[in-house]
Amino acid sequence: MPSTRTAGVTAPVALSPRRRELLDAALHVIADEGLKGLTHRAVDRRAGLAEGSCSAYWRTRSALQAALTEYVAHALLADVDRLAEQMRACGPDEQTGVEAALELFLRWLDQRELLVARLELTMAASRDAGLARLLADHRSRLVTLVEEIMSAAGKEHSEERAEALVASYDGILLAALLKPARSRRGFLTRSLELLGTSLAGEATPAAGA
Repeated sequence: MPSTRTAGVTAPVALSPRRRELLDAALHVIADEGLKGLTHRAVDRRAGLAEGSCSAYWRTRSALQAALTEYVAHALLADVDRLAEQMRACGPDEQTGVEAALELFLRWLDQRELLVARLELTMAASRDAGLARLLADHRSRLVTLVEEIMSAAGKEHSEERAEALVASYDGILLAALLKPARSRRGFLTRSLELLGTSLAGEATPAAGA
């Protein structure tokens, strides 16, 4: 049985090792079979656990999807939180910010299961009000973080600009996911630089300048 541990995924502190093991297995199931393949039995098989292990924690498929949505959103937000800290530390240095974002995106692309699960769950949310509410809460937090990053970089910023950037990043990540691994860095570098000059706006003048 191949390992189901998804390297680099930051789990909520309160999540038990067994729950994390099952959710990591669920990420692999989605990456291999799509959301339609996500069943308790499939997760148990992928984790190498006895049948009934997954349903002991999440009785219904909806409960499993909701838990997985929280897991994925938490992992991505934790990474963005760390990026925001980096940006605050380096100040209004645009090149440092682009490089930090580039490395984060490349790491996400290496975690294919995490990105594919997010895309699948986002599509499911268009038909599931409960999932939509979960994703809306986390997306609002993500937009706030991106706005903070823009502010730390000395860029003109607003909620509307941040929301447009988040949507653009989603598209860039999807496009990069479909490219050969060897060409992803170049594609991401060019795309982030283009976004930095188009949507992010000009640097905010320093006081008294």
